[in-house]
Amino acid sequence: MAPLDVKDIEVKPDGVIYLPEIKYRRRLNETFGPMGWGMIPKGESVVGNTIVTREYALIVGGRFVSQAQGENGYFSPEQLPSAVEGCKSNALMRCCKDLGIGSELWDPHFVRWFRKAHMEEVWVEHATTKKKRTFWYRKGEVDVAYPYKLAK
Repeated sequence: MAPLDVKDIEVKPDGVIYLPEIKYRRRLNETFGPMGWGMIPKGESVVGNTIVTREYALIVGGRFVSQAQGENGYFSPEQLPSAVEGCKSNALMRCCKDLGIGSELWDPHFVRWFRKAHMEEVWVEHATTKKKRTFWYRKGEVDVAYPYKLAK
């Protein structure tokens, strides 16, 4: 499997790096074709008060490749359809690990290198509580959003 393009890797404010779900789909489409793979649900969605889970299997060329439990949080009943779709995307990401897609993201050496080479940590302050903390961003892409602002 080809290595990830570092420009495709995103950074969460807590410093966790990830590959957006669409990048997994594109990699599968490039490798197997748009109709060469699919996700099959293995059971019903399990809906909790704030989380939905469902197990899916990844099928490639008509053959079982991997199976994973997807999960996604939600806060109101109106968000449930999006949470169910997010659950499928989460399972896809987990199944793709078995194909080696995005495996760098679980390699501690790669994560440390990426953090040093492509990330920066900045102090931010909550606009109303004035509580300070650090957020991570890609180098040169610091974009602090409300309710936070750069700390002085």
